[in-house]
Amino acid sequence: MNQTKNSITEKCDFGDQRLTKRAMFIESRLSLKYGKPLSEIFERASDLKRAYEFFANPKTSLSSVCQPYHLQTAAQIKALPIVLAVGDTTYLDYKKILDKRAEYGPIGNGGNGLILHSTLALDADNGQPIGLLTEKLWHREHEEKGENLTKKQRKKKQAEARKRPIEEKESYKWIEALKEVEKLLKISVPEPTRPKIIHVFDREGDIAEVFAQVSKTSNTGLVVRAAHNRALEGENSYLWSWLPSQPIKMEVAIELAKTKQRTERIAVLAIRYAPIKLRSPARIKEPESFEVYGVYAVEIDPPEGCERVEWMILTTEPVTNEEQAQTILRWYTYRWRIEEYHKILKSGCKAESYRLSGNSMQVLLGFLTNIAAQLLKMTYLNRTEPEAPASSVLNEVQLEVLAAKGRKSVPVVDLTVAWAMQAVARLGGYLSHRKKSNIGITVLWRGFLELQSLCEGWQLRSHFKV
Repeated sequence: MNQTKNSITEKCDFGDQRLTKRAMFIESRLSLKYGKPLSEIFERASDLKRAYEFFANPKTSLSSVCQPYHLQTAAQIKALPIVLAVGDTTYLDYKKILDKRAEYGPIGNGGNGLILHSTLALDADNGQPIGLLTEKLWHREHEEKGENLTKKQRKKKQAEARKRPIEEKESYKWIEALKEVEKLLKISVPEPTRPKIIHVFDREGDIAEVFAQVSKTSNTGLVVRAAHNRALEGENSYLWSWLPSQPIKMEVAIELAKTKQRTERIAVLAIRYAPIKLRSPARIKEPESFEVYGVYAVEIDPPEGCERVEWMILTTEPVTNEEQAQTILRWYTYRWRIEEYHKILKSGCKAESYRLSGNSMQVLLGFLTNIAAQLLKMTYLNRTEPEAPASSVLNEVQLEVLAAKGRKSVPVVDLTVAWAMQAVARLGGYLSHRKKSNIGITVLWRGFLELQSLCEGWQLRSHFKV
């Protein structure tokens, strides 16, 4: 990654200049050797000791480390007319940490860990990741020992929990993220240059309070995959029976990203769309209904053995023609970028491999999440801006090393992003003559680690050269 002279962590506010300098040093080391054990990242015992002290310092936190990165993202999006704010939650499992269990919490399937909810900014035109806008990290409380509830008692407890105000539920994270993005833009981007923010959520974000919050937030929209069969105002019908009964407006081919459940493929979808009034639930007094548009997409003749794609998407943006419907579908497919970000965080940066107390782990994650976001950004720059100067993603030493290894005699200033990313990918095991698909995130994060090792050797050689 391009290590600029003035680190972004220079702008961290810990109330202590020594902590700021330490944050800059930690950032530089983690960027070079992310995913490695801390004893390898901080080679000297004194540096390792100070890193542990920094993570445990009460003046440091996830938010204090991340705020400069979020402000940087906000500054970068101000030139864009529309920005997608993709939100999602991931679970970080630290079940092997038994002696520090109290600072982690249950996450299902016997796991013990932390919950991370992030908002990733994307360019609405091409899905290019820009950076993180918000991050929230927390853990659930463990049940008290000896609390053996009967099935009836557990159901009663769950029913009481459902009646709690939204602010007391985990699902409030969706509304909180909306508010945090709005707050961030207000303090960092002048209103005349502020882009329109379209929040993109999967089914977990289909909450009536989300629609209510969007309706009262200026210059903000929503694209969400429906999870509930909501009642429609004035139709005496429900969403999942009414919209699928409407005539097909068009067919469109969509590129489906690879997931745990499917391989990458092109799917042909039949599309229906229409304006809809969703009736507000009784717990929401105003408004009585939400005026949105529904886009229903269902796959035509899926390949044998593949699950049929079926999306019911709700949006506050107008969908009155085929072009607008295609735009909403394209925006929804960009949501997978945040899942790739989670993959980089867990598999590339190995965020679940560290063994710190919960509070110290939160501070370390402040660095790792932004490293993961930068790796994702560079992965997609290779696809969206391949002819951009390579210097926009790599520094001079990195480019010199790659040019020397590839026996490239072209001046560094003439090298492109496409050339640089392919050179990095080859270090990570990418075989360009065998693989015609896009360079993946795995070979790139491996390649960057190998590149950093080569750069260290290159700089040492230059330092001791007579």
